Amino acid sequence: SFLADVYQAAVGAGALEIAVVDTLGIASPEAAAFLVTQARGWVGPDVPIHWHGHNDFGLATAGSIAAVRAGANWVHGTVNRLGERAGNAALEEVVLGLQQLYGFEVGIDLQDYPALSHRVETAAGRPLSWQKSLVGEGAFTHEAGLHVDGLLKDPLNYQGVNPAQLGRQHRLVLGKHSGTRAVMQAYSDLGLSLTREEAALMLAQVRVFVTRAKRLPTPHDLESFHRDLRGGGVRSSFIPNG
Repeated sequence: SFLADVYQAAVGAGALEIAVVDTLGIASPEAAAFLVTQARGWVGPDVPIHWHGHNDFGLATAGSIAAVRAGANWVHGTVNRLGERAGNAALEEVVLGLQQLYGFEVGIDLQDYPALSHRVETAAGRPLSWQKSLVGEGAFTHEAGLHVDGLLKDPLNYQGVNPAQLGRQHRLVLGKHSGTRAVMQAYSDLGLSLTREEAALMLAQVRVFVTRAKRLPTPHDLESFHRDLRGGGVRSSFIPNG
């Protein structure tokens, strides 16, 4: 009732729009939708409603999408989810979520968004998590053998978001969870061919390398492994009990 009085008094005094604000980040998606629906009833159909959500429970994107579906006209979002405490709603997540999952025409082209994300990351001095959705380095990186094999057969097998929508592309990396198909593809991308038998040997080499070095092999490492393989040194140098 207090909110109703405040919004109606503001509109009565000439306010052209209102904001429904979850400063504490405690609104569930259902609560966001409920508040926006209530606000719409209080101020009428012609007053634009903003939704402002924080991410303290990791629900800022879900809450923002729920608010829009309930009738909010605007969402307050930030690049890379910057903001107080756990941050605000991530603009990139809200935009793509509305477009991809609910068919909204948002009117925002994300093709150049990774460059914007990187600029904000640099200017703010707040490095992105490797696994940050959509714009993190790992968002479209695949290692697991089953995933890579399925992706190479048909991108829709393991692609909920087409990276091209954000001006990005899939990146295949080799590690402990890779399979021979990924090995063959990785070397094909480097312009180097492998038979299936060689790929199996190389996969074992990659797994030993990752275990010892505690990092994924770089293209330079892969080229070095290939030289060792063709030179006959793989079994004795890298395969346990080889």
